[in-house]
Amino acid sequence: MSRKPLMAGNWKMNLNHVEAAGLVQNLAWTLKDRKFDPERSEATVLVPYTDIRTVQTLIEGDKLPFSHGAQDVSTHESGAFTGEVSADMLAKLNCAYVVVGHSERREYHGETDEVVNAKARAALAHGMTPIVCVGEGLDIRKEGRHVPYTLDQVKGSLAGLSAEQVGGLVVAYEPVWAIGTGEVATPDDAQEVCGAIRGFISDEFGAEAAAAVRIQYGGSVKGSNVAEIMARPDIDGALVGGASLKPEDFASIVLFYEQ
Repeated sequence: MSRKPLMAGNWKMNLNHVEAAGLVQNLAWTLKDRKFDPERSEATVLVPYTDIRTVQTLIEGDKLPFSHGAQDVSTHESGAFTGEVSADMLAKLNCAYVVVGHSERREYHGETDEVVNAKARAALAHGMTPIVCVGEGLDIRKEGRHVPYTLDQVKGSLAGLSAEQVGGLVVAYEPVWAIGTGEVATPDDAQEVCGAIRGFISDEFGAEAAAAVRIQYGGSVKGSNVAEIMARPDIDGALVGGASLKPEDFASIVLFYEQ
């Protein structure tokens, strides 16, 4: 089965809505100048809640060749949950993707696999694709437990989903020690875990789901290293942090196939 690579730019807590408009326009111009072929890779920007409406308006109004999404979602449908944003609210803004369980949410907000699972279910229930993040810290990596540790996260985060649902979502493997540090897992390191994730999904949800699910690598991805990472058979895209805030850099990642 052919899996179209997904390059997702996670802006994190950066850019107000005015700055967001400028970045989206610059990215669109850059991709056009470099003759981006959306049949060869897919691009999306994952923006702060306050930027979503502005970004949506630009993308849809100008028919730009990439989509938009959110960085988190509430487990709740509605109600007295001050500060939370529901899946229904995001769906009404035509978010294509929602990140759930990013390592920063797990670390700073204590999100468990059960919470991540609930958020993935909320996104799916409203027609959005969850990007389910998993990955190990440096201590786990040094102990050599990175594969079983990450597979435990996958198991908990996808628990109870159907094979069809799993086949349609995205799993992002992000070794925490490689995020924003300048360190990057070698392509073989990334393939080892991404391949193990696909094998686990095959065992738990079937070969069809395993063949369809897209598995990203995230962790200091740059234009200079993306092609080698993407050459590995079980890596279907990248979850990009800092480089996604620079149009030229993110465009180079989206256009990895030209390298």
